[in-house]
Amino acid sequence: MRLSVQAEPFDLGAESNAFAAGLQGAGAVVTFTGLVRDNGGALAAMEIEHYPGMTEKAIAAMMDQAAVRWKLADALVIHRYGRLAGDEAIMMVATAAAHRAEAFAAAEFLMDYLKSRAPFWKKELGVDGEAWVAAKEADEAALGRW
Repeated sequence: MRLSVQAEPFDLGAESNAFAAGLQGAGAVVTFTGLVRDNGGALAAMEIEHYPGMTEKAIAAMMDQAAVRWKLADALVIHRYGRLAGDEAIMMVATAAAHRAEAFAAAEFLMDYLKSRAPFWKKELGVDGEAWVAAKEADEAALGRW
Protein backbone atom coordinates (compact mmCIF):
# COMPACT_ATOMS: atom_id res chain seq x y z
CA MET A 1 0.00 0.00 0.00
CA ARG A 2 1.17 3.49 -0.77
CA LEU A 3 0.08 6.82 0.64
CA SER A 4 1.30 10.21 -0.49
CA VAL A 5 0.23 13.59 0.87
CA GLN A 6 1.93 16.03 -1.46
CA ALA A 7 1.85 19.53 -2.87
CA GLU A 8 2.96 18.45 -6.34
CA PRO A 9 0.54 17.49 -9.12
CA PHE A 10 0.42 13.82 -10.06
CA ASP A 11 0.03 12.07 -13.39
CA LEU A 12 -3.13 9.98 -13.25
CA GLY A 13 -2.08 7.69 -16.08
CA ALA A 14 1.39 7.06 -14.71
CA GLU A 15 0.07 6.46 -11.19
CA SER A 16 -2.63 4.07 -12.46
CA ASN A 17 -0.15 2.13 -14.58
CA ALA A 18 2.40 1.91 -11.78
CA PHE A 19 -0.30 0.74 -9.35
CA ALA A 20 -1.54 -2.00 -11.68
CA ALA A 21 1.95 -3.22 -12.64
CA GLY A 22 2.95 -6.38 -10.84
CA LEU A 23 -0.30 -6.94 -8.94
CA GLN A 24 -0.71 -10.53 -7.84
CA GLY A 25 -4.02 -12.11 -6.97
CA ALA A 26 -6.07 -9.18 -8.21
CA GLY A 27 -8.93 -9.55 -10.64
CA ALA A 28 -10.05 -5.94 -10.41
CA VAL A 29 -8.51 -2.50 -10.15
CA VAL A 30 -10.63 0.55 -9.37
CA THR A 31 -9.35 4.11 -9.61
CA PHE A 32 -11.00 7.40 -8.73
CA THR A 33 -9.65 10.90 -9.13
CA GLY A 34 -11.26 13.90 -7.47
CA LEU A 35 -10.99 17.33 -9.08
CA VAL A 36 -11.29 20.79 -7.60
CA ARG A 37 -14.75 21.99 -8.66
CA ASP A 38 -14.55 25.33 -10.44
CA ASN A 39 -18.14 26.30 -9.49
CA GLY A 40 -18.88 27.74 -12.92
CA GLY A 41 -15.86 30.03 -12.95
CA ALA A 42 -16.51 31.50 -9.49
CA LEU A 43 -13.52 29.75 -7.93
CA ALA A 44 -10.12 31.39 -8.19
CA ALA A 45 -8.37 28.63 -6.22
CA MET A 46 -8.66 26.26 -3.29
CA GLU A 47 -6.16 26.19 -0.45
CA ILE A 48 -5.78 22.91 1.40
CA GLU A 49 -3.99 22.66 4.73
CA HIS A 50 -3.06 19.62 6.78
CA TYR A 51 -1.08 18.69 9.85
CA PRO A 52 1.94 16.67 8.64
CA GLY A 53 2.26 13.35 10.41
CA MET A 54 -1.27 13.37 11.79
CA THR A 55 -2.83 13.37 8.32
CA GLU A 56 -0.74 10.47 7.05
CA LYS A 57 -1.32 8.45 10.22
CA ALA A 58 -5.10 8.89 10.02
CA ILE A 59 -5.31 7.97 6.33
CA ALA A 60 -2.96 5.00 6.74
CA ALA A 61 -5.21 3.62 9.49
CA MET A 62 -8.22 3.77 7.16
CA MET A 63 -6.24 2.13 4.38
CA ASP A 64 -5.27 -0.68 6.76
CA GLN A 65 -8.92 -1.10 7.74
CA ALA A 66 -9.99 -1.25 4.08
CA ALA A 67 -7.25 -3.74 3.23
CA VAL A 68 -8.43 -6.15 5.91
CA ARG A 69 -12.16 -5.66 5.43
CA TRP A 70 -12.11 -6.19 1.65
CA LYS A 71 -9.01 -8.41 1.38
CA LEU A 72 -7.24 -5.94 -0.88
CA ALA A 73 -4.24 -6.95 -2.92
CA ASP A 74 -3.11 -3.31 -2.83
CA ALA A 75 -4.31 0.26 -2.27
CA LEU A 76 -3.08 3.73 -3.15
CA VAL A 77 -4.13 7.13 -1.83
CA ILE A 78 -2.68 10.39 -3.11
CA HIS A 79 -4.00 13.66 -1.67
CA ARG A 80 -2.66 17.10 -2.47
CA TYR A 81 -2.35 20.17 -0.30
CA GLY A 82 -1.45 23.78 -0.98
CA ARG A 83 -3.02 26.09 -3.53
CA LEU A 84 -4.91 24.34 -6.34
CA ALA A 85 -6.74 25.85 -9.28
CA GLY A 86 -10.17 24.79 -10.47
CA ASP A 87 -10.23 21.48 -12.35
CA GLU A 88 -6.86 20.34 -10.92
CA ALA A 89 -6.62 16.82 -9.53
CA ILE A 90 -6.89 16.99 -5.75
CA MET A 91 -6.80 13.30 -4.86
CA MET A 92 -6.66 9.77 -6.20
CA VAL A 93 -7.73 6.45 -4.74
CA ALA A 94 -6.86 3.09 -6.29
CA THR A 95 -7.78 -0.32 -4.96
CA ALA A 96 -7.07 -3.83 -6.18
CA ALA A 97 -8.87 -6.97 -5.07
CA ALA A 98 -9.69 -10.44 -6.31
CA HIS A 99 -13.19 -9.32 -7.31
CA ARG A 100 -14.69 -6.04 -8.51
CA ALA A 101 -17.25 -5.74 -5.70
CA GLU A 102 -14.49 -5.64 -3.09
CA ALA A 103 -12.35 -3.21 -5.11
CA PHE A 104 -15.30 -0.84 -5.65
CA ALA A 105 -16.47 -1.02 -2.02
CA ALA A 106 -12.99 -0.36 -0.66
CA ALA A 107 -12.50 2.58 -3.03
CA GLU A 108 -15.84 4.10 -2.02
CA PHE A 109 -15.05 3.59 1.66
CA LEU A 110 -11.71 5.38 1.27
CA MET A 111 -13.26 8.20 -0.78
CA ASP A 112 -16.01 8.73 1.81
CA TYR A 113 -13.43 8.76 4.58
CA LEU A 114 -11.20 11.24 2.76
CA LYS A 115 -14.14 13.54 2.09
CA SER A 116 -15.49 13.54 5.66
CA ARG A 117 -12.86 12.51 8.18
CA ALA A 118 -9.34 12.95 6.84
CA PRO A 119 -7.69 15.89 8.61
CA PHE A 120 -7.58 18.42 5.79
CA TRP A 121 -8.86 21.98 5.97
CA LYS A 122 -10.07 23.50 2.71
CA LYS A 123 -10.65 27.14 1.88
CA GLU A 124 -12.29 28.24 -1.34
CA LEU A 125 -10.91 31.46 -2.77
CA GLY A 126 -13.62 32.88 -4.99
CA VAL A 127 -13.95 35.95 -7.12
CA ASP A 128 -16.30 37.34 -4.44
CA GLY A 129 -14.24 36.39 -1.35
CA GLU A 130 -13.07 33.34 0.52
CA ALA A 131 -14.67 30.79 2.82
CA TRP A 132 -13.70 27.60 4.62
CA VAL A 133 -15.42 24.54 3.20
CA ALA A 134 -17.90 23.19 5.75
CA ALA A 135 -18.81 19.54 6.20
CA LYS A 136 -21.89 18.52 4.24
CA GLU A 137 -24.66 16.38 5.66
CA ALA A 138 -24.64 14.16 2.58
CA ASP A 139 -20.93 13.42 3.03
CA GLU A 140 -21.46 12.58 6.70
CA ALA A 141 -24.44 10.37 5.84
CA ALA A 142 -22.35 8.46 3.31
CA LEU A 143 -20.14 7.22 6.14
CA GLY A 144 -23.17 5.56 7.75
CA ARG A 145 -23.19 2.74 5.23
CA TRP A 146 -19.79 1.54 6.41
